[in-house]
Amino acid sequence: MGAKDIILEVLKKESEPLNASRITELTGLDRKEVDKAMKALKDEELIVSPKRCYWEPKKQQ
Repeated sequence: MGAKDIILEVLKKESEPLNASRITELTGLDRKEVDKAMKALKDEELIVSPKRCYWEPKKQQ
C-alpha cells in the first residue's frame, strides 16, 4: 500500500478534517512523504480542504 492509499484510509476513518502534522502522527510516515502524497491526492481531486490547512476525503456523489 502506497503513501497515498494510507493517507486516504486515515482520512476516511477520522470523523473530522486533519492537518498534515496529525496525518504524519497517525500514519508514521515521513512529513515530506505525506506532503508529496497529499499534493498528488489534491491534484487527483480525492481530498478537499473545508478550512485552511485541513483536509478530508472528497464526498462521493
